[in-house]
Amino acid sequence: MTTVIGDGGPEAGSPNLKGTRILLVEDSWQLGMALKSLLRSFDADVDGPVATTKDAERLISEHVPDAAIIDVNLRQGERSYGLIDQLVGRGVPVVVTSGYSDLPMVSAKAHILAKPISEEKLIAILRSVTNRS
Repeated sequence: MTTVIGDGGPEAGSPNLKGTRILLVEDSWQLGMALKSLLRSFDADVDGPVATTKDAERLISEHVPDAAIIDVNLRQGERSYGLIDQLVGRGVPVVVTSGYSDLPMVSAKAHILAKPISEEKLIAILRSVTNRS
């Protein structure tokens, strides 16, 4: 699987994600750490990565995020649809990542970003949903 996550942090003069708490739910350790590094380069506060909905719910109980990035398929075949619905129901913007293009179970209010993840698209979505654009 190819992942398009670069090392080029924020563009000069571009809005960042400072003060934005982002929940990261991803079962691939390499992708999770790459995303965390990317988000931190834009000054976001990142909770995670975690690989299960149980761990995500623990983090949510400690700090409700401003936005979340959630993979549909998690560890040991677990699906994150319930977690996505819970966050959308609480008004938390959710970016759903998946290698699948057809995700009929995902809330219409969630943003879907296909893997391989485009760094530029992810940051643009997060800026938009957190009013940082």
